[in-house]
Amino acid sequence: MSGAVEAKLTELGLTLPAVVPPLAAYQPAVQSGPYVYTSGQLPMVDGKLPVTGKVGAEVTPEEAKELAAICALNALAAVKSIAGDLDRIARVVKVVGFVASAADFTGQPGVVNGASELLGAVLGDKGVHARSAVGVAVLPLDAPVEVEIQVELVQS
Repeated sequence: MSGAVEAKLTELGLTLPAVVPPLAAYQPAVQSGPYVYTSGQLPMVDGKLPVTGKVGAEVTPEEAKELAAICALNALAAVKSIAGDLDRIARVVKVVGFVASAADFTGQPGVVNGASELLGAVLGDKGVHARSAVGVAVLPLDAPVEVEIQVELVQS
């Protein structure tokens, strides 16, 4: 099933990927009441990380911003696996982005903008959200960025 949100993805030249399989003992997303919470999504493309390393060292902030957008796309896939249709999203409530950062890198908000901007482009006003952008020492598989989202669904 696809609707207006997936049509917007297509218009933007994007394809909703398959849900990234869990790397450990967790689910990609769970629903509680009208909310869907995703697990942290890495920027996996076809089962692999396109880039690894710390932002501000091996990875440029621009590359990391693009990777954050991939994380958000993977999070939307996880939401769809629960909701069945992305048109059920009433709004994105919260985005949390983790950026594996070189010791002197302080541009985490700009990196996580990649996720926020993708959600806004795809969902319009429904994509406006609260957010945290956190610098961390290391992420799973040496990923440069990880993003999780919380969305509220329209009740059917």
